[in-house]
Amino acid sequence: MSRHLWSPLLIALSLSALPAPDARAVEAFELGESNFTAERPGGKEADSIVGDFVIRNDRVSAVISGNLPLRRANMSTFYGDDGITPGCLYDLTLLDRNNDQITIFSPSGQRGAVNYVRIVKDGKDGEAVIETFVSAAKAGGLSRRHEYRLKDGWDGLLIVTTLANEGTEPKKVTLTDSTTQMRSKGVVNGINWADAVDPADRCGYAHAWVAEGGAELPKANDHTLAPGESITVARFLAVATSPAAAVGLVETRRNAAATGTLTVTMKDEKSGAAITDGRVVIGTAPDRIVPAYPDDSGQITLAVPAGTYLLSVEDIGRTWIEDRVEIAAGANVAKDYALGAESGVAFAITDDQGRSIPCKAQFNALGDTPKVNLGPTDRARGCVDQYLSETGAFRVALPPGSYEVIVTRGPEHSHYREEITLAAGQTHTVKTTLKRLVQTPGWVAVDYHSHSTPSGDNTCGTDDRLINLAAEHVEFAPTTEHNRLYDWLPHIERLGLTPYLKTIPGMELTGSGAHFNSFPLQPEPSRQDGGAPVWKKDPRLNAITLRDWQGAEPDRWIHVNHPDMIENFIDRDKDGRADGGFAYFGGLIDGLESQNYSTSDILADAPYRLTAPRGGGLARVVSPIREFIWLQLLNQGLSPRAIAVSDAHHVHGNGVGGWRTYVQSSTDEPEKIDWRELSRNSKAGRMILSTGPYLEVTTGAGIHAGGLDRVSGEVALKVRVQCTDWLDIDRVQVLVNGRQAPEYNYTREKNPEMFQDGVVKFDQTLKLSLQQDAHLIVVAIGQGESLSLKTGFGSSGQSPLKPIAYNNPIFIDVDGGGFQPNGDTLGYDLPVGGLTVDAVKKQLGEK
Repeated sequence: MSRHLWSPLLIALSLSALPAPDARAVEAFELGESNFTAERPGGKEADSIVGDFVIRNDRVSAVISGNLPLRRANMSTFYGDDGITPGCLYDLTLLDRNNDQITIFSPSGQRGAVNYVRIVKDGKDGEAVIETFVSAAKAGGLSRRHEYRLKDGWDGLLIVTTLANEGTEPKKVTLTDSTTQMRSKGVVNGINWADAVDPADRCGYAHAWVAEGGAELPKANDHTLAPGESITVARFLAVATSPAAAVGLVETRRNAAATGTLTVTMKDEKSGAAITDGRVVIGTAPDRIVPAYPDDSGQITLAVPAGTYLLSVEDIGRTWIEDRVEIAAGANVAKDYALGAESGVAFAITDDQGRSIPCKAQFNALGDTPKVNLGPTDRARGCVDQYLSETGAFRVALPPGSYEVIVTRGPEHSHYREEITLAAGQTHTVKTTLKRLVQTPGWVAVDYHSHSTPSGDNTCGTDDRLINLAAEHVEFAPTTEHNRLYDWLPHIERLGLTPYLKTIPGMELTGSGAHFNSFPLQPEPSRQDGGAPVWKKDPRLNAITLRDWQGAEPDRWIHVNHPDMIENFIDRDKDGRADGGFAYFGGLIDGLESQNYSTSDILADAPYRLTAPRGGGLARVVSPIREFIWLQLLNQGLSPRAIAVSDAHHVHGNGVGGWRTYVQSSTDEPEKIDWRELSRNSKAGRMILSTGPYLEVTTGAGIHAGGLDRVSGEVALKVRVQCTDWLDIDRVQVLVNGRQAPEYNYTREKNPEMFQDGVVKFDQTLKLSLQQDAHLIVVAIGQGESLSLKTGFGSSGQSPLKPIAYNNPIFIDVDGGGFQPNGDTLGYDLPVGGLTVDAVKKQLGEK
């Protein structure tokens, strides 16, 4: 069966089948080096390190963060000097599932330094308690105490908070708890619930105030405590296999006598087989609903308060059933639902060699067929109207209707397109070969910048990111999570993607200024941030730190991400005066991102433009153009090489594949890629930046991107461009020292004899006459209105990008004295900080 993804609007009040109790007795203990690997809870969002505390019983396991330096679950919990979160709940999972999906639960918004986190009871007397304490002296007169309590048989934690005003002035306090990063969440009958980002992960959480542990139910979330006054509150936080199941656990704890049990069984009406990838949405009103997910037998067991409920029994590709059910207190109600046959598309996708290959399928609704939603944007196997798979053999359930089906594997293979009409219960089969059309011998496609959930600022599953990379035919991608050393290799091996994708451990060092990607760096999972360094404001310090971290490594790659070209290289404090930026910074890094996900401006004719502000409106702001400034700075001798990256944080929308960099390599087989060779070639500028077209540029002497040729006067430049069958170009422009010389501008309209219509779009030897040293960049682009990446990306955000590729500069020494940059600023002063809209209008108007 296909994995279904449900859109984030639904969530219900249910309680799915509980796991069989474990023989384990309740306990609390500290994680150390000796027990870290064996005893830490697992899951997509597992974040424990040595020095944290585990509290567990026969049903659940949780992690409370220790009082450790710079303790955060990840980069985003939370930002700022007070963003550390020792003494908070980082992980909570069913014991038998190792399926943690929570990033942090911060009781009453707990944040900042604490006095201690300690084990109060280790479980030997039948109860385990871990306590977090913040003294009034440390917290401005307001002491905070949080107790995490657990007994055997409990399906969650009782968290008791006491806030006491020990100062001399009234204190305003909030009791509101904070959680991240759940997207689908809501409130039912006073119970807060949250679903896993990917519902296929089958995990839900719920919590509500309870009158336990010496606490009373609060009348409001915000209070003012008089001097000497305190307040104690408690909430029960449950984990289960769905939000509805977790809500049912909390409801039962609050008032078991008023609840009944609903058991729902889902099966196929013809075969009788269990339906395991559907859901039941249960509620009393449209705004009071919550989802429940079936187990491997197609069954859902829910505890719900007595009352009347509306049920929606759902499975993509089948006709849904709606029903109403009455449940009395103490009653057990069983409902069996037989759904019709599932419609969908089965795929068998191979390459020229008959191998089943990673690929992507799009399902574009036609005519009156509603747009399909296969799931959230952060997963591969069903994201909006697309499905990415690590193999070519998969099945996608779809509602009956008419669709345009497109199958791709990046910009080097052919694509498949078919319009289909699916009848109810029908399975349509797509069996095809995606041929390797574009030949790239000696060069591999890399993406030096993408992310998954360990980064903290996104919730894309790591497996999903890797499937995304492989399906878009990226062959090398270093692990570059924000502020965390991590290694994607175990995921790649588990997915069977070793023949298609290579990685090396690394990181992105991130802060409120320049960001850096670097590899290799060795993860230390038991340490904060995997052993990563801490970001500093001065970018030079970050570059130096990364260069020597864990010992000097001469081949280590370091580049600056989406650089602020003005601050870094021209006007350090942005006071409107050119001061050279951070002195010597360019010599401390290997590369910079001239292209980061968005449209290229390599052919822009000014260093800035006027654009609408991010929030919209009629006002205009000055937006520097990174590519133009890079060309200006090349003429001043700037050394870092240009790269193109996706900076992906999702799969659909902000996914990989739009931009990539081709790097010279002695092997075309991903398994055999040598990161050292790639790093050395990248440092030397042997790179082509591309949204899909494959560009080859060499001089008559065989010098290509990044190289230096000695030529007197005339240069023979061989330019060859290949495109797959869903891409095209219509212009080739040679930039000479950054300038668009009109005599070296070739278009399909003006020079039709120079362009072709097959895979090879352009194959010419161009004669350039040079009077001085020059760096040469060839830009191949499809500028026509109909030319874009839409066929390959459909509804995803990369679609509007133009097919484009350009090389890192080839340097030409004309006079034999070695290459010398000419200092040309391309008709504009190097831009500085503080430029006003009026000043830029004047500059652009004059030009």
